[in-house]
Amino acid sequence: MNTEITVKSEKIFEGKIINLRVDTVELTNQKYAKREIVEHKSAAAILAINENNEMLLVKQYRKAIEDFLYEIPAGVLNIAEEPVDGAIRELEEETGYVAGKIDLVFEFYTSPGFSNEKVFLFKAEDLVFTSTKFDEDESIETIAVSKDEARKMLESGKITDSKTLISILYWLNY
Repeated sequence: MNTEITVKSEKIFEGKIINLRVDTVELTNQKYAKREIVEHKSAAAILAINENNEMLLVKQYRKAIEDFLYEIPAGVLNIAEEPVDGAIRELEEETGYVAGKIDLVFEFYTSPGFSNEKVFLFKAEDLVFTSTKFDEDESIETIAVSKDEARKMLESGKITDSKTLISILYWLNY
C-alpha cells in the first residue's frame, strides 16, 4: 500500500475556520515531498424537504468565488458539537425551520487532495417554521424548489456547489 509518512509538520496559518500547514512526507520510494494541507472544521448540510415535497435552498454571496450560489443550508460544527445537532442548529439559523425528522444520508470529504473538511449530509422532513437566526455576517434568501425545478437548475448550471449537487442527485434518484 502506498502511504506517506509525515516527518515534519509546520503550521503556516491559524484562522477562525481554517488552518494551513505544510507537511514534509516520506514516500514509499524513500524520497520526500511537501503537502499543503488545509485543516477545516467538519460541517453539517441539510437536504430539507417541506410539506409540498420541495427542497429548501439558500441563496448567498460567496466571497471566494465572487458570486451568489444556490446551496442547501449548511455550516461548520461548533467545538464538540454532534453533527446532527449542528444540522438542526444550521437549518433553523439559515431557514427558520425546525425538523420533526432528521436522518444522516452521507458523510463525505469535499476536497481530500488538500483539505480534511468532512461534511455530514442530513435529510430533514416534517418542517415547522419558527424564525430565522442568521449569523451577523450572513445575508441569506431562502427558496423552495420542486424536483422539476431542481433538475432544471442542475441542467442549466445554476447549481455549482458540490454538497448541493450531491443532495439534489440523491433526492432525484432515491
